[in-house]
Amino acid sequence: MSRELVATACRVLAHRGLAPGVLGHVGLRVGPDRLLVRCRGPRERGLAFTTAEDIRLVTLDGEPGATGELDDGYAVPNELPLHTEVLRARPDVEAVVHAHPADTVAADLAGLALRPIAGAFDIPGAHLAAGGVPVYPRAVLIRNRALAAEMVAAMGDRPVVVLRGHGLTATGASVPEAVLRARSVDTLAGLTLAVAHAGGLPVDLPPEDLAELPDLGGGFTHDTAWRHEVASLPVSPPGAPTTAPPAAG
Repeated sequence: MSRELVATACRVLAHRGLAPGVLGHVGLRVGPDRLLVRCRGPRERGLAFTTAEDIRLVTLDGEPGATGELDDGYAVPNELPLHTEVLRARPDVEAVVHAHPADTVAADLAGLALRPIAGAFDIPGAHLAAGGVPVYPRAVLIRNRALAAEMVAAMGDRPVVVLRGHGLTATGASVPEAVLRARSVDTLAGLTLAVAHAGGLPVDLPPEDLAELPDLGGGFTHDTAWRHEVASLPVSPPGAPTTAPPAAG
C-alpha cells in the first residue's frame, strides 16, 4: 500500500493546485537507506495522473533500491537530493513533499512573511506558522547534495521551508502529515495575499488567542482530513487504488 499512498499524495497535491503540471514529487523513507519516490516515466502525464507504477524504490544515492526498480525508462527526479538530504539530516522525518504552489511563491516574492494571522480557520496551520516558516533564498533546482544541504540548513528544525521563486518543501512523520502541512502553508499564503490585496496588513494573532487554539488530535487533524482529501479526488487514474489508503506510511 505504500506505493499507492505516495501516488495518491501526488494526485492530492495536483488536485489542490500545489503541483500543477509535471513538477513536484513525494518521497517516503523505507528503512535506513532507501525511499519510495515518484519517478519520471516514459508515459509522463503529470502528478494528477500518478499511479503506483510511477513510485519506485531507490537508494539515498539515487540507485535502484531493488532489481528492476528503474527499468522500463524510469528515472529518479532531478531534485532527488531535496528528499535524500532531508532524510539524512532529520531522523524525525519519514515523508518529504516538494510542490510548486503559486500563492506560496507569490507571497514570498511580495515580501510577505507567512505568519499566524488566522486561528480557528486552520488550527494546525496557525500553530505551524507560529513556529515560523523559514525561506531558502535561492530560486534554483535543488539537484545536488550541496544545494540540498543549503536548503536543509535554511529549514533547520522546522517541518516546512519556502523555496524562493520555486515552491516549498514539507515534511512529516507520514505522507498525509507532509501533504496536509503543504496545504496549510499554501492556504495561509493565499490568505496573506488576499489581505494585502485588499489593502490590509496581515497581523499576528494575539498570544492569548493562539494559546486558546486546541490540539484536536491526530485522528481529526490527520486521519479525517486525509480521508477528505482522498475522497475529494475527482477521478482515480487507471491502476490507482479505489479506496482511501491508510493514514500511516
